[in-house]
Amino acid sequence: MLLSRNRFLGKGTYGHRLCRSRPCTQGIKRRREVLVALSSNSSGPTPAAKQQVSGSTVKIPRGILEVDNGKVLGFGAELSEDHPGFHDDSYKLRRVMLANQAKSHRIGEPIPPVEYSDAEVAVWAAVCRELHTLLPRHACKQYLRALPKFNFTPDRVPQLQELSDVLQSSSGWSIRPVAGLMHPRDFLAGLAFKTFHSTQYMRHPSRPSYTPEPDVVHELIGHVPMLADPDFGAMVQAIGQASLGVDDKQIWHLTKVYWYTVEFGVVREGGEIKAFGAGILSSFGELQHMAAGGAELVEFDPFSPQPKMSYKDGYQRRYYVLDSFESGTAKLRQYATSIRLPEELRGDASVA
Repeated sequence: MLLSRNRFLGKGTYGHRLCRSRPCTQGIKRRREVLVALSSNSSGPTPAAKQQVSGSTVKIPRGILEVDNGKVLGFGAELSEDHPGFHDDSYKLRRVMLANQAKSHRIGEPIPPVEYSDAEVAVWAAVCRELHTLLPRHACKQYLRALPKFNFTPDRVPQLQELSDVLQSSSGWSIRPVAGLMHPRDFLAGLAFKTFHSTQYMRHPSRPSYTPEPDVVHELIGHVPMLADPDFGAMVQAIGQASLGVDDKQIWHLTKVYWYTVEFGVVREGGEIKAFGAGILSSFGELQHMAAGGAELVEFDPFSPQPKMSYKDGYQRRYYVLDSFESGTAKLRQYATSIRLPEELRGDASVA
């Protein structure tokens, strides 16, 4: 689950010191090792586990076991005053229970099932009914091809473990439960190892069509079917791989790249624009907004500065467009190569 703001990437989070000194030979060698890993089909780089970045050492996880899902920055058990469930003590206790359950999970163990209440199932059913006629018309073909694999029905909220099993057999991805909003560095690192961190709590029943944070409806309906597509999965993994070992400024940029693709991206299909971003696919209103042409369409370019992310200011004002997921992956891998080179050597293809 990724939904971050500037305050979550404050200066000095990882003790980086911004400097322009020429990196040592070992630093360039390590970058070459990472470049080789990025160009392979592996799930992420192999040792070494640390890299010099802007004069500071940053740990690079070698596998999902080294990705910390315990640093929850928000939207877990604590709710803000403008949250629909802020005054509902039973709802907040439910969130605490689910957060604790997620924290206790260990990789390799089955994800504990959640027994959703009748009220929670009713919320799930309401969203399913809203999206029933819109998704076949406005979702991309990859989403519609994958959707039947998961057998979503209005009368039952699916369990993370069963969906993770389907993903494993379809594209090699897996799901890991998380208590709330992760630090972007950790969330993006999980993607490098084909692991999607998902919440299990439901939005408040008073507003089934709205949630101020990604909940289980958003995660399951919006994200999971797309991850069953290998080409889309490769693009998402490329974002994660690009994040390994970079400084906080690049993490913030990649968070925006993720936002404008995986959350709110669209793709061309035979002269039409179709949705693949989870923030569109899981939202009745956002889908209608996109289909009506209510936003500017911009070509996706990971090298360009990305605008401010917004999720409380109404529908998106612009969507970034891909020609295909393969082209998006190629752009992201090219970007990853450029940010891992010493600044004075960027643009020199000979070092790769």
